[in-house]
Amino acid sequence: MNAPRSRWRKAAVTGAATAVAGSGAYTAWWAVTKLLMAQAGTARGVIGRDTSKPPEADGIYTRACAAPQRWRTGEQADVHLMVFGDSTAAGVGCRVAEEVPGVRIARGLADTLGLRIRLSTKAISGATSKGLAGQVDAMFVAGPPPDVAVILIGANDITKKHSVRASAKRLGSAVARLRAADSVVVVGTCPNLGTVTAIAQPLRSVVHNWSVRLARAQIVACTEAGGRPVPMGYLLAPEFRAQPELLFSEDGFHPSAAGYALAAAQLLPVVVAELGERAPTFDRPVRDVDSIRTRK
Repeated sequence: MNAPRSRWRKAAVTGAATAVAGSGAYTAWWAVTKLLMAQAGTARGVIGRDTSKPPEADGIYTRACAAPQRWRTGEQADVHLMVFGDSTAAGVGCRVAEEVPGVRIARGLADTLGLRIRLSTKAISGATSKGLAGQVDAMFVAGPPPDVAVILIGANDITKKHSVRASAKRLGSAVARLRAADSVVVVGTCPNLGTVTAIAQPLRSVVHNWSVRLARAQIVACTEAGGRPVPMGYLLAPEFRAQPELLFSEDGFHPSAAGYALAAAQLLPVVVAELGERAPTFDRPVRDVDSIRTRK
């Protein structure tokens, strides 16, 4: 979810145009533009650009294993889990492998189902929905498709101000390709960037609205392509607003270990259910996404 200068500038200018659209008041438009651009500059200074490499986490996980077994050709696994997407999928902000969301899901599957779970990560920090096609291409080149694919994407589409419709369509195409390869696909939709406290108002309201719009479009595209969406922004925003100092990492933008734990807790029961196993009782079950499509 990297946010360099040009992205925030574009977000601020577009947000200003949205805020005063139809008013015809050039002076007001310029005032709002200057305010939002100033806020974008402040956000850039606080957030910066995290270039850290997330911990290596791939391998074979078994119930209560101390560390994953290294994957080698010829090794057997009951379920192959592959993670696609951006820096949140890769685990930027995590300090050790055990904090990475893919590891949390792999361990949860191993402990819940008692199976050997192979974890492979294709996610790339800074990726947008445009990059999903390349990640799926790389998967087909590397070997057979996974049994289950988890995709986390959307934040960079917001910071780069990509078209909501186009971004959702690209996600749907990636889901359709994976489903055609007989993979179970679970998508964590765009997080709510309105929870990022480093972004001041009214810019925070602008990115909040874009995040919600994209998440709704992703739900529709994912469902139509045969995947299972999990509305991450809707589910996690209350917690992130209430405890930003706990749930965000030091850069103020990516989740912390506790934030990733919350995210994985929403994804895991859905993955278990989509694999056709009887899901255990979780403290916080995922809510029905049907209401999210039309919820204002």
